[in-house]
Formats: sequence, C-alpha cells, structure tokens
Amino acid sequence: MNLLELKTRGILKKFNLRPNKRLGQNFLIDERVLDSIVSAAELKKDDLVIEIGPGLGTLTSELCERAGEVAAVELDRRFIDILENTLSEYNNYRVIHEDILNLDLGSLISGLGHNGDIKVVANLPYYITSPVIMKLLEEDLGLKTIIVMVQKEVARRISAGPGGKEYGALSLAVSYYGLPSMVRDVPPESFIPRPEVTSAVVKIDVYGEPQYDVRDKELFFRFIKALFSQRRKTILNSISNSGLFSYNKTELKQILDTIGVEAALRPEALSISDYVKIVNTLVR
Repeated sequence: MNLLELKTRGILKKFNLRPNKRLGQNFLIDERVLDSIVSAAELKKDDLVIEIGPGLGTLTSELCERAGEVAAVELDRRFIDILENTLSEYNNYRVIHEDILNLDLGSLISGLGHNGDIKVVANLPYYITSPVIMKLLEEDLGLKTIIVMVQKEVARRISAGPGGKEYGALSLAVSYYGLPSMVRDVPPESFIPRPEVTSAVVKIDVYGEPQYDVRDKELFFRFIKALFSQRRKTILNSISNSGLFSYNKTELKQILDTIGVEAALRPEALSISDYVKIVNTLVR
C-alpha cells in the first residue's frame, strides 16, 4: 500500500465516508497517474485551473502547488468541508459547490481574474463525460488545455482519427475545437473502490482560433450526428436519408464528385476537412 492510498483511506475513515456509486466516485491512489496528469497540464505559476470533481483534494493539492489559482467544482456536498480541511495549507484555491453542467463557467472565469492560461483538469464520472467535454469546448471560454480522465473506450473515441471503428461524431466534435491526444491508460487498481473498466487520461489542446471555416456551425454538427447514426450506410445514402438537404440522389452524387468525395465511402472514412467541405457546398 503506497502513501497516497494510505492517505486516501485515512481521510475516508476519518470522515466516515463511503463513495457514492451513483455519482461514479472512485478515488485515485496511484501516484504515477497523478504525476502524469500534473505533467500533462504543464502548469505555470500564473495559470488558472478549473478542476472538476476534486473529491478528497488529492489532485487539487498538486494543482495548488504549481498553478496560480485553482477553482475546484464539486457536486457532492459531503466533500466541501473535507476539501477545506485537506487544502488548509493553501491560499490560492476556492471550492465551488455546484453541478458543472449548470455552472456559468464564463462568469466564474471572468470573476477570478488571471494573467496566465486557463486549463481544465477533471476526473469525470463516466455518465457525464461527453456533455461536460462539449460544454467546455462549445462555450468559448478561452481555454488552453483540457485534461480529463475518462473510461478508456470514450478516450479512444475522443482521440480517434478517420478509418477506425472508434472514430465518430464525438471524435469530429472534439477535433473541431482542439487537438486530442492520449496521455496514458489507468488500470482499475489505481482507484478505490476499483471501477469495473480501465480508464485513460486524455489531453485536448484547444485551438486559440477556429481552424475550420464552417458556413453554418449548427448545421455542421447536426450533419455529423446524422451521418454517424447511419454509419454502415454510404455517404450518399446517409446524406440523402438525413433530411437536412433537399437534393435528390443524382444531384448529391454530382456534388460529391465535384468536390472530390467518393459517394460510396462510409462516414468513418472522411476527415473533418471533408465534412466541412461537404456541408459548405450543400448549404444553399
């Protein structure tokens, strides 16, 4: 049993706490994983870090050591007093008792004030992974980096490129806003209690400026979701069945030929640039 596990078990015993399975609570006890997350964040002394799901404050302490300020967003009321206890030696943090999906992050960030980069570090419950990631990306918060620990299966989908079975709507949505990469796998024994699946740490370097010139952003994302809901069909049939455009199949085939997209390909074969080109061409 390492020091981190001893410390974690000691806190749980001291405060008579049982992890809430409904909220997906699993506490990290692997110091190597902790070091990997902190290293991937590349923290500087003037950075602002938004931590989602601080729990007992194990990672929060490391963030406070290296960042300028840490805002820890915690849903479970039981952990608020515990965090004040475990973080008592630091004066560069605040704990926010709120559901991250309901929190106005833009107002929070503007109210904190900062000179460096804004970074998010999160150990996300599996059931809210995609909504939280898309909230962080879509709200134009000026983020530099997002580092999340999620179920490995989801991590592979986030970081997947064209051609693989993991590649899908989530892969494209994330790559529209930033560059994802896998940091490391995290086995079940790295937590107490042990989850039933392997986790992984993913890093998303958020683009400072839009990388893709999309004429209708809302339509673009609807288009991606529609095509991947029929991923075994060809591009031609998927577009025709989507109901998003009024072209007939002959017209669609001519348009795809004109822009150099093979109509018989399936959705997972196309890059994000291909999707941008298709949508921009089909918008009347």
